[in-house]
Amino acid sequence: ATRFRGAVGAWMLAVQERGVMKLLRGRVRSDAQILDVGGGHGQLAIPLCREGYAVQVVGSAPSCRHRISEIVEAGKCGFTVGNVIELPYPDGSFDAVVAVRMLTHCGDWEKLVSEMCRVSRGPVITDYPTSQSLNAVAPALFSAKKKFEKNTREWRLFRHAEVASAFRVAGFTESGRYAQFFLPMVVHRALKCRLVSAAMEGVFRVLGFARLWGTPVIVRMERRQSISNDKGK
Repeated sequence: ATRFRGAVGAWMLAVQERGVMKLLRGRVRSDAQILDVGGGHGQLAIPLCREGYAVQVVGSAPSCRHRISEIVEAGKCGFTVGNVIELPYPDGSFDAVVAVRMLTHCGDWEKLVSEMCRVSRGPVITDYPTSQSLNAVAPALFSAKKKFEKNTREWRLFRHAEVASAFRVAGFTESGRYAQFFLPMVVHRALKCRLVSAAMEGVFRVLGFARLWGTPVIVRMERRQSISNDKGK
């Protein structure tokens, strides 16, 4: 939460929210049942509830409920303690599954992908930082990043193909993508100016740089059969 404090942090979360909502709309009904994996930070659970979705958050410990306690106690959101790579739900329990900032911190991320696909009867929307961007230099700058942010967690970069491969094993394929930022997020944190960051990223998006080399990437994955049926209508 501290990494997203202030105007710049709020702007970053707004970009993330916009990308997720864009990928959800038109794929699930407005009152869909959505599982937010590891969503105790509230970055998606709160706006999803605001949109009218029936949200269930699964977290690894009771303490994960803290930041969403208000919407849980108001009956707008459910909360379950469970293992995120052994989700405590039957197959096809939800209309959609979302998870942000999970793959990059999960050692057994392929199992996480498999579980999200298993419990979703619709799309799975998740994100990951990609090495096919300016983040390619991130490992070399990790020490500086950690010194500046002070609470940086260990994380990994992905190639688009390896994420696609993990979902393909589960019978899913990509049907939508939204790249969030062209510049590494640590650059925006260092600038400490939402207006400057938003203006710069706006230019990069218009020029197509964000679409080609942006990161983190939010992807919508769906069962290949569902996509084929949509094309056939």
